[in-house]
Amino acid sequence: MSAEYVLTLSCPDRPGVVAAVSGILAGHDCNITESQQFGDPIAQRFFMRVQFVSGLGLDELRTAFAVLIPEFSMELQLFDRAVKTRALVLVSKFDHCLNDLLYRVRSGLLAVDIVGVASNHPDLRPLTQSYGVDYHHLPVTPDTRAKQEAEILTLVDHYQADVVVLARYMQVLSDDVCAKLAGRMINIHHSFLPSFKGAKPYHQAHSRGVKLIGATAHYVTTDLDEGPIIEQEVARVNHTHSPDDLVAMGRDVESRALARAVGWHAEHRVLLDGHKTVIFPR
Repeated sequence: MSAEYVLTLSCPDRPGVVAAVSGILAGHDCNITESQQFGDPIAQRFFMRVQFVSGLGLDELRTAFAVLIPEFSMELQLFDRAVKTRALVLVSKFDHCLNDLLYRVRSGLLAVDIVGVASNHPDLRPLTQSYGVDYHHLPVTPDTRAKQEAEILTLVDHYQADVVVLARYMQVLSDDVCAKLAGRMINIHHSFLPSFKGAKPYHQAHSRGVKLIGATAHYVTTDLDEGPIIEQEVARVNHTHSPDDLVAMGRDVESRALARAVGWHAEHRVLLDGHKTVIFPR
């Protein structure tokens, strides 16, 4: 029985990469259903995403493509599209991003499995459990931070989570956690940084008369809020909008940006290019 797979790769840009990949696919009777590629002229690196149907199993395909890795100094991954990405969501008290993700998953608009939600507050347990998802209250203080982060990593292992989503999780994670989950942790924040830091950024922005508000979804790194950007969303505002209007619009753009970022990651459409990302959208 045939299955659909996704192949993603990056390697130094040189002639013959597409021909080599296509040759292996053709040689194993695979049918390409979608193919996208990009050559970064500055980094001189080549990126490719291929979606295809094959009667072979995942292990057989990995064996077939393994010959390309040393020849092209290639970073290569293969995924079975039938296997959904498993997401562990971290949240604090703001519920808009979590609620949006849960709704999209239940409605079939987001092809991920939310396997659990963890929070440093108990507030969002009723919301989470109304969707039939496990909720873990992991309180944290400066003295218990290391223990609490160890519990988070235990949950990642327990649920075999492929990605951790910070849906307005208002705690700064340690360098150790960031390193262990490199390329597997997505954060969302307002795009006023670094101008309006701290409490009530939308009120600060209103007092300065901003004309655009936005949100940024990015991979988490040890550089706070400076990881590779996956998606950004903006909305235009004017003098008639109150601070509360900006907060409401901000929640909307944060939810949309995060959902798109998680969806693209789950569909293996995001490839890291140094401090940037290459996105192969639908």
